[in-house]
Amino acid sequence: MNYGAVAPLEPMTIEPEDESDLVRRAQQGDRHAFERLYRQHRNRIYAVLWRIAGNDPALAEDLLQEAFVRAWQKLGSFRGEARFATWLHRLSVNVALSDRRIRVRRLERETALEGEAERTATGAKDVYEDQRMDLEQAIAKLPERARTVLVLFDIEGYSHAEIAEIAGMAVGSSKAQLHRARKLVREELEK
Repeated sequence: MNYGAVAPLEPMTIEPEDESDLVRRAQQGDRHAFERLYRQHRNRIYAVLWRIAGNDPALAEDLLQEAFVRAWQKLGSFRGEARFATWLHRLSVNVALSDRRIRVRRLERETALEGEAERTATGAKDVYEDQRMDLEQAIAKLPERARTVLVLFDIEGYSHAEIAEIAGMAVGSSKAQLHRARKLVREELEK
């Protein structure tokens, strides 16, 4: 299965008991059951990864592929205590955050940051000052930690406690990053 090269699919409607059967079969090695789960959840997972990746479709596709490879590898650890979608979503966010940490460490080794603690996922972008940005572009321009918290809290509905656990930060830091992100988005949209 080549997850990264698949075009967006229409979500399939799977009844909860049908989904748990698919999960059980996939845990037993049934690749067709896992493919059905992939088709069911691909678009939603891609959307959150795309936002976390700063609207970079290539990075989002790479993260999507990595998330589903990791899901296949860790499927045995899914115990059914939460919905499969919740488990998959959290795993995918963790893949994106782990990728970010790796990229930041690599960047720190390769160049001196010169006081710049964070970078956007896609690097600096040339934006004309007179050009008004839409909401997605404003979110994409946010520093990574602020963007991650904004996406997880405002778009995906995670609580600050959940974000703190996922991102490895204090609850207060999550709240501060959300405040910072909202302020920066407002400033961009007012330009």
